[in-house]
Amino acid sequence: MGTVSPAPRPVAGDIATQRLLPRESPLPMAPGDLGKSRVPDRVPAPAGAAMASRRGLILLSTAALTGAGGYEMYRVLQVGGVTVLEAMVLALFLILLAWVAFSFASALAGFFVLLAHRPDAATGAELPAISSRTAMLLPTYNEDPHRLTARLRAIIESLEATSHGKLFDWYVLSDSTDPDIWVAEEKALLALRQAVGTRLYYRHRADNTARKAGNISEWITRFGAVYDFMIVLDADSLMSGQTIVRLVHAIESNPSAGLVQTLPMIVNARSLFSRVQQFAGRLYGPMIAAGVAWWHGSEGNYWGHNAVIRVKAFAEAAALPPLRGRKPFGGHILSHDFVEAALMRRAGGGIYMLPTLGGSFEEVPPSLLDFAARDRRWCQGNLQHLAVAPARGLHWVSRLHFMVGIGAYLTAPLWLLFLLLGMMISLQARFVRPEYFPKGFSLFPTWPAQDPVLAIWVFVATMGLLLLPKLFSLILLWTQRPVRRQFGGALRATTGVLAEIAVSALMAPVMMIFQSIAVVEILSGRDAGWQTQRRDDGTVERRELYRKYGVPTLCGVAMAASAYAVSLPLLLWMSPVIVGLLFAIPIGALTARPATGRLFVTPEEREPPPVLRRANELSASADLEARPALMELREDSALLAFHLAQLPPPRAARPDTVDANLAVGRAKVDASDTFQEAAAHLSSREVLSILNDGSTLSTVLQKR
Repeated sequence: MGTVSPAPRPVAGDIATQRLLPRESPLPMAPGDLGKSRVPDRVPAPAGAAMASRRGLILLSTAALTGAGGYEMYRVLQVGGVTVLEAMVLALFLILLAWVAFSFASALAGFFVLLAHRPDAATGAELPAISSRTAMLLPTYNEDPHRLTARLRAIIESLEATSHGKLFDWYVLSDSTDPDIWVAEEKALLALRQAVGTRLYYRHRADNTARKAGNISEWITRFGAVYDFMIVLDADSLMSGQTIVRLVHAIESNPSAGLVQTLPMIVNARSLFSRVQQFAGRLYGPMIAAGVAWWHGSEGNYWGHNAVIRVKAFAEAAALPPLRGRKPFGGHILSHDFVEAALMRRAGGGIYMLPTLGGSFEEVPPSLLDFAARDRRWCQGNLQHLAVAPARGLHWVSRLHFMVGIGAYLTAPLWLLFLLLGMMISLQARFVRPEYFPKGFSLFPTWPAQDPVLAIWVFVATMGLLLLPKLFSLILLWTQRPVRRQFGGALRATTGVLAEIAVSALMAPVMMIFQSIAVVEILSGRDAGWQTQRRDDGTVERRELYRKYGVPTLCGVAMAASAYAVSLPLLLWMSPVIVGLLFAIPIGALTARPATGRLFVTPEEREPPPVLRRANELSASADLEARPALMELREDSALLAFHLAQLPPPRAARPDTVDANLAVGRAKVDASDTFQEAAAHLSSREVLSILNDGSTLSTVLQKR
């Protein structure tokens, strides 16, 4: 692995072969206890009995709400006896209500935690002293190098301002397969190293085995033993230097902790879709995170980035073997972060959340289609966990994380099936002649009927469980004057919540169809692949709008026709779902457009923190001109020398491992008289192979 700095980097041995320190007993942690300390990055611990009571309260509340709602739904359906279709509806309702009740109970816990928590108590606390060595890892795959290094430079400068910068080394770990992006990364990293003058290293993998997880694993094997901790960033990650120092101090202070993270906030939203997501995440997210941290304790989950990780614990416990079978269920694990957290916890390392620390940021896809594309990959990764959840020795809360992740996607087709069964019952009652006297002996007829008044109350109660957490977040905002001011005042925040509910309600049916399609595709054996996430504006071409939103629109037409065939009241009852589907195309186009204004304002938008403001300034001033890789290397001798230094030493090729793209590229180079002729005839894959072969690269660059 080459480095950007002139000094050679010592390569560590395989960390997995080194003797590990004895494990300490895990210490649970909760934000309620965190609020009692003036230092916001400690990891205090309630007793085991207290944690058991918290979890028991969440599960009992879920069971009680589900039981009560299920009983009322049974009363709705049991008038005249429960038919087979009605029994199926009742079973689906119980499953879906349990899901809603579980989320509600956790959010309610977060409401009371934050209601008693006073974050201002820790404001102004001195930055703690740290002494450990930490590696900052930035894996990247075909991302814009200029924006990538702009964010990275902002983080480096913010950390250097804390006076702890010497304890951190920085690694950009590239898996990029676009040759132009690869060389642009090298050029941008050289410029960044010259600008910040810190320990910044770069490595490009020619073989992208296991994607991001394999990228991190390869770094740990080669370099991990040098460091106590690592912080893994995403391409869109942003963290303040103070937050990084406090996270490192938190894991230093608790030897049993394997991972500590805080809640990343969404920033830089431009389209209506992303602004709605940004507003919702910023207002509701802290309460939800506080709730899960309250009852997760040391059995938390990992979101894959912006967390500090104990390298030895990760190296010892978090190796990810490929799953058996074919893709999409077999092969390398896509949602590796959940599994890594579960394996570290199984080995005794605590997984903690500090939800009120702040200073951690990320971005969100700019349109509903981009979000659905990313969600499709996450769906496959979560469904893979069906094979991981039964693994021996996992903590039951870790297994629960897997089941919650799986349920997040299976509930979409279940909701769709629930709606379809309800419509089938209505269609049956309208068009199929009911059999009041079933076959066999019966003294009394079976009347197909439901209780419409009670059904309305069941619907209202279910909607209440979905919407009350948003009201709780508003109450928290109303009771905290500084937070209220950051959101532009109580009136603007309240208006934003109402608008967010309306926009989300229109998009929810479309996402239900997209997720249902994704589940069916995965169950039928279709792999999601690995696509680069779009991070610019959300503008979508008209042809793509019609093609992608065509299925939801047709579903809306079918539902509307079926409901109207039964009765106008049923059509009105189903309108919240039908409207979102019927108008999927205009909704998709409207929400993808750039949106500004006084609605959906967040604190980071009104008063951007220094690291965010600096990152945006650097991104705006970055040189976005894209040039061909071979041309860049031909005209920049320093860049060429750096590129060649990164390549692994040549090895004798076996007949069964010949690179066909390289062979074809060599032939085209040999048949060309000039550099321009050779470059014009080479495909992207051939250029990529040539960039990995120093001798062929030199040959093509030396042509006149």
